[in-house]
Amino acid sequence: MDLRIQRSVVSHLRTRSQVVEIGPFVAGLDPETTSPYLNYASPVPGAPITEADVTALIGAFRSAGRKPRFEYVCSSAPELEELLLAAGFTIEARHQYLICTPQSLTACPVPEGLRLVEPGTDPDRAAMAAAVGEAFGESWATDADIARIRRGQDRGGIALAAFTDGGECAGGGQAGPPQDRLSEVGGIGVREPFRKRGLAAAITAEVARRMFTRGLEIAWLEAGGDDSWRVYERVGFIPAGHRLYISLG
Repeated sequence: MDLRIQRSVVSHLRTRSQVVEIGPFVAGLDPETTSPYLNYASPVPGAPITEADVTALIGAFRSAGRKPRFEYVCSSAPELEELLLAAGFTIEARHQYLICTPQSLTACPVPEGLRLVEPGTDPDRAAMAAAVGEAFGESWATDADIARIRRGQDRGGIALAAFTDGGECAGGGQAGPPQDRLSEVGGIGVREPFRKRGLAAAITAEVARRMFTRGLEIAWLEAGGDDSWRVYERVGFIPAGHRLYISLG
């Protein structure tokens, strides 16, 4: 499973607007933002890695004005962490990822007074981005954010927003365009007034369900804390492996 997840990550990076391939590394860069969460590299599973490869990758990031950063499944390149630490990288986090299949998925009811819809207009996408950004303490409703959601949908991904009957957006979530019949679920966020009602679980379950109806075999994600971990396990996600986040200041 680790190698399959890592291959899908690399395939996804190759669809980004700016792609840099150096030796065993594939980097996806976003010319519209310097955010390290949208500018990072990942290794091709099984490819040999040298110190020179790391040096070249650092140079490519510096030339692009971006912070050198990696996200990858740990077991897919077991020698990489030591090379990166030797080059001065610092570990940001090591997270366990979880997977869900059509067989393990558990449906979760949508709280009363809310409906889940795929935003089909930019105003609805902006409302979703603003609500999810608010949930994470960020501002995510720029034109670039809206365009990013639209592109993901156009490429086969899912965006799902929760609206009240009065049209207020309570939260949302997404799944990336499928790669190798897999998709990463992410950005599940619910605004404070709508929490503790099961909305995050309902969004997560429905995002996964919609992807499975399109023929996907596995949905995967990472939990950011104990609360989200419990939500995702309730939906039917189970632990499967570990990913490393590491960057160079």
